[in-house]
Amino acid sequence: MRRTGGGAAGGRGIRPVYSPAGFDNELRGALEDLRAGRWMAMRRLLERTGPSWSARTARSQVLGVVAAGSQVVEAWLQEEPESDDARMMLARIAVERAVRARREQHHSAGELEKTARIECYAAAERRPADPVPWVALLALARLDVRQERAEHRERAAEPMLPPGPWGLLYRVYERDRYNREAHHRMLHFLHARSEGNPSARASSVDFVRWVSSWAPAGSSLLALPLYAYVEQFRRQIADGRNDALLRQQWAHDPLAMDARTALHGWFDHTDPTSQSVLDLNHLAHALWAGKRPADAARVFAALGPYFTQQPWLQVAEDPERPESARAEYCRAREESFAADG
Repeated sequence: MRRTGGGAAGGRGIRPVYSPAGFDNELRGALEDLRAGRWMAMRRLLERTGPSWSARTARSQVLGVVAAGSQVVEAWLQEEPESDDARMMLARIAVERAVRARREQHHSAGELEKTARIECYAAAERRPADPVPWVALLALARLDVRQERAEHRERAAEPMLPPGPWGLLYRVYERDRYNREAHHRMLHFLHARSEGNPSARASSVDFVRWVSSWAPAGSSLLALPLYAYVEQFRRQIADGRNDALLRQQWAHDPLAMDARTALHGWFDHTDPTSQSVLDLNHLAHALWAGKRPADAARVFAALGPYFTQQPWLQVAEDPERPESARAEYCRAREESFAADG
């Protein structure tokens, strides 16, 4: 997988850039062709990726978001109806369309959800070893807020965790134990389940702490708790709490401890340019907000120009203004580099 480098020299005095491909130049090229209505670069990329499940999951997720607004995948499948990769991408775009329709409260949401589920199981049947169809089914699970489907209210192996789509997650485990997206999808499900239900909010933090208790060194799952804390912060702000004590929580355990674990257990054990820029942005924020500017500067340097809206928008003074995210990111980066000398 060919990547661009970050490095300390690239971290200072640069204009923040948002790119869904992050460091992945091959993915960036496929996205350019995809936006132009061409599918061959996507086909070649997925073929080269092969059974590298973490890369296949990450790349197909980004491709699916971009492809969902066009008929490019359908055109590919028409040309190559026996392609397992095309069938998997059809499941990806079907799920993305269903999620968008539900978010926009479109009348077609229910039908699109049914179609997406059919396409996911069809893709899973075509390539049984592939975790992506099961990850896509986890993405659909959050739409079932009332947990009406039996597969979305199964008991977890860990007694402290609530009923949910654990069977789907365990299907992923059979194929790719430390799959990043699968755990994020499970966290999204728990967030959706607890919306408007404060008593259920603790389940999200319980889940990420459980995951981080067994995730190995070098695994990006060690950064998962940072996402739960950002969402917890967002909800506290939405509930009307916005005081200095709330913003100081990043400097105290357990938040500070989990930031240290992500730094020393994940970041220090891997090439940052092979990682998700979203994860790196969450880690940079947690370290900066936790009063560890030197460590934050290391992460900002590794990021180079790459910036993501999350978590900066959720933690900004005015989260209703999209431009606040970039301003918060720039402030954190400048303060971190200044303190680091």
